[in-house]
Amino acid sequence: MLSQDIRVLDFDGSVRKQQGLLHKYPHQIVSLGDLAPRSRLWMDKRVRLGISERLDKTRRNCVTFLGSGDFHNITPLLLEKFEEPISLIVFDFHPDWDTLPPRFGCGSWVSDALRRKNIVKCLLIGIASDDISFPWIQSGNLGSLNNDRLEIYPYAHEPSTVFLRKVPENISLRKKVGFLKTRLYWEELRSKNLMDFFSPLFSRLPVKDVYVSIDKDCLESRSALTNWEEGRLTLAQLLLILELIKKNLNIVGVDITGDYSRISISGRLKSIFSRLDHPKAVQADKLSEEAVTRVNEETNLKILKTLIA
Repeated sequence: MLSQDIRVLDFDGSVRKQQGLLHKYPHQIVSLGDLAPRSRLWMDKRVRLGISERLDKTRRNCVTFLGSGDFHNITPLLLEKFEEPISLIVFDFHPDWDTLPPRFGCGSWVSDALRRKNIVKCLLIGIASDDISFPWIQSGNLGSLNNDRLEIYPYAHEPSTVFLRKVPENISLRKKVGFLKTRLYWEELRSKNLMDFFSPLFSRLPVKDVYVSIDKDCLESRSALTNWEEGRLTLAQLLLILELIKKNLNIVGVDITGDYSRISISGRLKSIFSRLDHPKAVQADKLSEEAVTRVNEETNLKILKTLIA
């Protein structure tokens, strides 16, 4: 059962500015700003160890805020607190399932997490990015689709083509195998009754203890102002799915990313990748800091009310 207390891993100050949220909920703030430039987007083993050493070894059944989605690569560190079998449910605009270097990156953290054998099932919900299109899907963790260990449910996505790679049978997609290529047809959420769709899906999970990871870039910009592209899920849809998770499963931990902060990066290589990877313009860049904080705080409060009120 989730604690009524929340935790803020304060890399970028984005959640610390949300005074209404911090006033409403008992909280712990872990100062990590000194490690932020070296952990944003990806990190090396030394930085990863430095973050791990600052985390309470006994604290795990809580909601943890990570700040910007640039720090979604911290999630595997939180998952290490769980040794028992768990399911992992991820809400994200991106699949974060890449298999290419660098290790410990926010674009590959799902693959990193799936190295843990105790994660028996992973659901990716709300994807709408080109990362599951050619050519980017070529480096996706297709092997994790085997035996339905990973299921992907985009909000909306055109069929994708994979060349020269075997795609396992998977309950979350339909495939058509051709010469040197496989065509993938996704189960899009936009046309579904979400209650009718997710209730039986959650009830068939092999493990009822579930960890939930939410990147708010899966949401429309009216509910989430992030460093990344605008998602397609409405906040009402996200909250409905969270209610179904809470009703059907035992939530053992949650993390939330997708708040907004100005990008501060350490190293020339990472700065180059940051400019290439981030959108050139996001809605938050056009607004005042107060307006951005207000929108994100309101959404965070609604998520918390759904999960632990």
